[in-house]
Amino acid sequence: MFWTVKGSLVKGKPRALNLNSSSQQDYLKRFYSLNLGDHRPPVRSVRSASTMEEKIREMQNFFGLKETGNMDPHTLNVMKEARCGVPDVDNFGFYPNRPKWKNHIITYTIARYTPDMKKEDVEKSVRSALKMWSDATPLKFIKLNHRKADIVFSFSRRTHGDFFPFDGPGGVLAHAFMPGMGMGGDVHFDEDETWTAGTQGFLLSVAAHELGHSLGLTHSRDPSAIMYPNYRHQSNAKYSLSNDDVMGIQTLYGRPNKKLETQVASKKCDPTFPQLFDAVTLIENEICFFKNRHMWMRTTRTTYWNHLTQGHITTYLPSISSQIDAAYDIPAKGVAYIFTGHKYWVVEQLKMKSRAGSIYEYGFSSRVRRVDAAVHVSEYGKTMFFVGEFYYSSVCFRGRGGIIVWAEIHLFLYDFLFTGSIFLLCGTKSYQYDFRQKQVVNVIPGKSWLGC
Repeated sequence: MFWTVKGSLVKGKPRALNLNSSSQQDYLKRFYSLNLGDHRPPVRSVRSASTMEEKIREMQNFFGLKETGNMDPHTLNVMKEARCGVPDVDNFGFYPNRPKWKNHIITYTIARYTPDMKKEDVEKSVRSALKMWSDATPLKFIKLNHRKADIVFSFSRRTHGDFFPFDGPGGVLAHAFMPGMGMGGDVHFDEDETWTAGTQGFLLSVAAHELGHSLGLTHSRDPSAIMYPNYRHQSNAKYSLSNDDVMGIQTLYGRPNKKLETQVASKKCDPTFPQLFDAVTLIENEICFFKNRHMWMRTTRTTYWNHLTQGHITTYLPSISSQIDAAYDIPAKGVAYIFTGHKYWVVEQLKMKSRAGSIYEYGFSSRVRRVDAAVHVSEYGKTMFFVGEFYYSSVCFRGRGGIIVWAEIHLFLYDFLFTGSIFLLCGTKSYQYDFRQKQVVNVIPGKSWLGC
């Protein structure tokens, strides 16, 4: 009933590349400093083979692949993905005199726009990307319109004046320069790509990544990190800094001057507050709602139904410090599974340490970086996972509440009220779906779960 695979292409998502042996060498030269030397045969051929294998292993190690030293399918798949043009090795990083901006007020400007998007949509995507980093640091970004700014954004094709020409559609989508004078801090996007607008537009994730370089960060080995060299694209637009990103940027600039957790908690009933929850699950007798790194808990016990507890995630889940992507629980086992990036956590009790595992234990391919949503339906003994634009269902949710589009749904809560329903939270609304009647039977505001 729940396992028909469906999918769709996201407009603007870069196509995969076909890599021949020459392209493979170019990849390793550009991102892993491959140098085959100028020795004459046969010395050169032996040395080249050894050097190639060494660099392939280095690349496989960086991406967490099995170190075979060969161009196996998993390695080629990673090479084909759209990525950043900044090298993964021999790049600026964390060391004495590491590059960073001296001032906490940083100016920026957009020198050249893309015709793919409205000017205001480009500016909105850039502002959203900047906010991700300013929320985690004491940095403040100010837009300039005419004079030279610290960070200059621009869209260009092929050779564009910085000795790092773009390669056309696919492959490298953008690159950026470390903090400094002149071109330092600047971000360049490949105009040969198709750029899209809105919170689901690919420009947001690319800009957020490149800004990390503009601020002084190197690439991360964590697949859930914004600074992972291959760009992430989630259809539900759950872009956020990972714990690795936060630790890296705060190493350079320190913690923010404001208490974001307090702001999030105080705005939970604000009508302008964006998409309400990141994930929901049941732990012990508590319905746990997650947003950013904050959580609210509402008991399932009728006597205390209106009692709401709130706090930072680490207060109640000490093993988890990253923003939560998805969660589901299995009531019969009294256990919840919480997903953060490429990891999952097995939670049995609040305020207790949790056991960690890898999402690849579930059988996901190495190209999956995170789980966007999940739900376990005990009656059928099935757990459904939603990853990017792919989801699993043969059910069309119809009812007096209208039709719910599966691709819009990003979190679920199973039948903790024993109503024979799944509660689906989509955007700002909560849908009660009766899986026996195969239809929506009730729709309420999502904030109602928090007593708003």
